[in-house]
Amino acid sequence: MAETIPAKSKILKEASHCNTDSQSHLCKELVSEIEKLQLHVFDQNRFKCQSSLLGMQSAIIEAYFLKNFSNERISFTIPYVIKNC
Repeated sequence: MAETIPAKSKILKEASHCNTDSQSHLCKELVSEIEKLQLHVFDQNRFKCQSSLLGMQSAIIEAYFLKNFSNERISFTIPYVIKNC
């Protein structure tokens, strides 16, 4: 069964939400959604997009699990996902 690939706009909207509330359950789910998309763009040899998504994914993971981590890094990655994806 094929997995649904999340839309870039959905990921950007949810990442913006995680920038303000990194402890939301939505942020934990977003990591999985980004994983699906970055594997999809890898199969298309879109490595700049994949790298940008991996950067966003790691920023969300840090903000979610390291509760004292600054969420500014999430907002820093959003322009790169917009530009490269």
